[in-house]
Amino acid sequence: MGRRSWDFRCVVWYICAMGLKELARFAVILAVALTPVTIAAQLASQRSASRPGANRPVSSAPAPAVAAQRETANPTPAIAGEGAQQLVPRVTVANAPPAPAPWPLHEKIAWAANLVLAVLGYAGIMMALSLLKKIERQASYAEAAIDVAATSARAAYLNAQAVVNAERPWILITVEPSRSAENSFTIIATNRGRSPARITATAEQAIIAVDERYLPFTPEYDREESKTPLVPIILVPGESTPIKPFSREEVKALCDSEERFRRIETWEEKLYLYGKVVYLDLISTPENQAHESNWCCWYIHGRQNSGLVLAGPPAYNAHT
Repeated sequence: MGRRSWDFRCVVWYICAMGLKELARFAVILAVALTPVTIAAQLASQRSASRPGANRPVSSAPAPAVAAQRETANPTPAIAGEGAQQLVPRVTVANAPPAPAPWPLHEKIAWAANLVLAVLGYAGIMMALSLLKKIERQASYAEAAIDVAATSARAAYLNAQAVVNAERPWILITVEPSRSAENSFTIIATNRGRSPARITATAEQAIIAVDERYLPFTPEYDREESKTPLVPIILVPGESTPIKPFSREEVKALCDSEERFRRIETWEEKLYLYGKVVYLDLISTPENQAHESNWCCWYIHGRQNSGLVLAGPPAYNAHT
């Protein structure tokens, strides 16, 4: 009798344990299943509260009546357990929240297109920045190359100009005594350059001054235009031509009085002869062809012999 009582108790405990185990498993499944429903209901209540007119009273049937009707329409079947029948509880919802609206296809396409455009825009901006940096570097390289090219061109121009100046004609002025007359002199122009020159005009002037310091700062001529030779004079390298003769007898004609002539004889005043020779360079460009050679001489009057030497400030002996 005691043995049977013990076996009966063990069977009851086992049945109770299995029932509790099933109940716990069912509670976990129910909690997991009701979690999204609860969240959806909360969202639906929030949406209905935010809609206009949500505060109006809504008439609905009493929840217990609806629950009773659903339970009557769908009776809960009995589930046979091990040794006993157990009732499975059914959960009913009085007012089920509306299911969330599905995501429309056009909104998905628009979202994907916007995402693609954003990615492409970012990539384009990065490529543009990289391209701008490359352009900036290339511009700096180009500026450096331009500076180097300009320096090289300047050096080449100076070198070419030096070559042209070395090869151009240079007319220099000298004074030689006349072989046919005593106390007479000849002012001669000689081409000391390496190319021919053509003399286009000459000018000359005489002035009496105490010293060369009293001469005008720049040479002044009575006539604005220089006299042009009747026949063009072309001088090859090393060739000379006379441009002005001068003798002792011409001194009195340049003096306006005997007192002025006496002052020249006593060297109280000096007689200066100056002038210029205008010539063309036949190998240079037209804008660089014209050149000038200025000259200035001091006449020295003696009792028996006279002299004519080159003198005067730098402006009176300049060459272009």
